Amino acid sequence: WNLVRSLWDDPTREKWFGGGTDEPALHSIEVDPRDPNRVTLGVSCAGVWETTDGGESWTSIGRGLFAEYMPPEQRDMLEAQDPHMIRTCAADPDVLWMQHHNGVFRSENRGHDWTECKDVEPSNFGFAVASDPTNRDVAWTIPGIDDSVRAACDGALCVSRTEDGGKSWTALRAGLPQRHAFDMAFRHAFDVTADGRCLCFGTTSGNVYFSDDRGDSWTTLGTSFAPVYSVEFF
Repeated sequence: WNLVRSLWDDPTREKWFGGGTDEPALHSIEVDPRDPNRVTLGVSCAGVWETTDGGESWTSIGRGLFAEYMPPEQRDMLEAQDPHMIRTCAADPDVLWMQHHNGVFRSENRGHDWTECKDVEPSNFGFAVASDPTNRDVAWTIPGIDDSVRAACDGALCVSRTEDGGKSWTALRAGLPQRHAFDMAFRHAFDVTADGRCLCFGTTSGNVYFSDDRGDSWTTLGTSFAPVYSVEFF
């Protein structure tokens, strides 16, 4: 391993700050499947970064993102953005989905421009997002109340799905606890199979849920584990 000094030594790095942590967190590393030299990064909080030359140089990108926690005159600063998770759509790698601190966003040009997805039910706050590998218009999030109360909305756990590129969202609840649920899913604790049919996520309460019908219904795989930090299909 070699330190990527081109990013480490970027002059804006002194402005980076932790989003819920003491230090900035680089959590999303999305390699363009068409070109391994093109990589998109998500950093909390330093926004979205892209290299097209295998890490020799980096560019801060992300027009359309906004940070409500910043002063109004600084809400659009690229290095102040807090992406919680970024996912590439395998069916169309130019399409990226983001769960941001301030909502859910979608890009159709590999992260250079973003559009806010409104009307996410029941909340646009969360950490995890999954992109359907077979359909550029389908994605899922796991909503929470907000940053101050990181738990399921109204004590009822759900997964929210869009099938029209983020224009509308449906809360999927069948099989998930609808009373006294305090779960939240960490950013890496949500995954989907290559055919876009099966999903699995784990929660901060140590519960794991599985769906084999694109999220329409869920089965509990286990409860009372330690907080689940990562879920991945192989």
